[in-house]
Parts: sequence; structure tokens; C-alpha cells
Amino acid sequence: MSDQRLIEEAYDDRSLLGDATEAVHRTIAALDRGELRVAEPSGDGWVTNEWVKKAVLLYFAVTEMTEMRAGDFVYHDKLPTKTDLAAQGVRVVPPGTIRYGAHCERGVVVMPGYVNIGAYVGAGTMVDTWATVGSCAQIGKGVHLSGGVGIGGVLEPPSASPVIIEDGAFIGSRSIVVEGFRVRSEAVLGANTTLTASTPTYDVTVPERTEYRGEVPPRAIVVPGTREKELPGGVAHLQCAYIIGYRSEATDRKVSLNDELRDFGVSV
Repeated sequence: MSDQRLIEEAYDDRSLLGDATEAVHRTIAALDRGELRVAEPSGDGWVTNEWVKKAVLLYFAVTEMTEMRAGDFVYHDKLPTKTDLAAQGVRVVPPGTIRYGAHCERGVVVMPGYVNIGAYVGAGTMVDTWATVGSCAQIGKGVHLSGGVGIGGVLEPPSASPVIIEDGAFIGSRSIVVEGFRVRSEAVLGANTTLTASTPTYDVTVPERTEYRGEVPPRAIVVPGTREKELPGGVAHLQCAYIIGYRSEATDRKVSLNDELRDFGVSV
């Protein structure tokens, strides 16, 4: 019987968990090596591998709490920290943490931040100081998660889509992206932008304002804002986001990004 079937049957009937224990461990090891992913690009979208998320949930049921050490740090948990970082070409600055079952490609830098189980971080991405990458989040190549950024995690229900940050995106300081939101390739979020499944994002670069929910388009430059809403007790100013421009095509993207952010007056 395949590992996928063993895991799916044990998830529905925990009395079968003993038969699926080795399959669960193999699946989490494959996640750790980057051979499996919780979600994968498919065409213009992403597909969630529900059975892999089920394996992550079952992993906590088949492992015991234990005291472990990472240098001078002492932990009491079910998951060790990731090992063999030098061989994988990943830099982790103390006390940054990558949890076992997460995968970081070569060239990833984790400052004193955190990458949780099931997450995937693409080559050359920077996870800056106190930035967190939640369980199962998918981060692309060459992404910058600035200081204090919160990328939400999701395990239940298994069908729920994880947060997706695509290649080349720049997430400004203290921004929050949760609830399966998708930041598409090379988009820029200004500092303190909060994006959830229900947060409206308005494109104000066009004559007829366009609204997005659940994602921002490629190369969009997004800043936080508010919108008025009539409520029984009066007018409330609820959170939203605005697309105020788009990154232009340029050969040297780092230089062009700095120049464009200055032009738009965007704090990151």
C-alpha cells in the first residue's frame, strides 16, 4: 500500500495509526529534503497536496516530547531543528530556527527568524530578523521577507491552501500575510501591509477601480490603507490595501526596485 493511502486511511481512522507510522516518518523526511511539497505550482495556479498536510498533522501524534539541544539553547518539543545546513548551503544566524520538515533551498538566509514544518523556501530568499514563515507556507526564489514579517501557517483543514509568496516578491517590514493569500511574482508590499482572505485590495492605477481578494497581481506595488463602511453605530474605517503602481521592466531589478520605491514614496 502506498504511503499516501496509509496516511489518508490513518487520518480518517486513528486506530490505523500504528500501521501508518513509518509512512508518516518517510513523508516528513521527504518534506525536509524538498522531495515533497505541501503545495506545488500548476499552470497559473497552485495545487495543495492534502495528504502531505495530513502527514504533518499525524507526525505530532506519532512522536514524543523530548528535551533537545542546539548549542547552548535547550528545547522541549516533538520536532528537532534542521541539520546539515552547511552541506545544503543554507545560512542560519543564531537564534534563527528552521524546524525539521521544512525545506530551504541553497542560498537561503535566515536571520533570527523562524521557518516552521511543511514550509518551503526558495533559493536566495532572505528571512530577515524576527520574520516568521508559518507551517506549510510556500516562499519562492529571491524573495525578501523584511524584519518582523508574519507569513501565516495553516494545517487544518487539510484542504486549506497555504500562503504563497512567489518568486522575486518583496514583503515590507511588519507586513502580515495569512489565510492562504497569494502574493504573485515580483510584487512589493509596503511596510505594515496586512493581507487576509477577506482583505480587499484596490487597484487605483486605472480609471475604474478594480478589486482583488485573495491575491495581488504580479509586480504590483501595494500599500496599506482604509475604507469607509457604514455600520449601525457610525462610519468605520476598515483595513484594506491599495495597488498604487507596478514595477517596470528592468535588467537590474534590485536597483530598479530601490528607485521605484523612492518614486512611489513606499516605506519598506
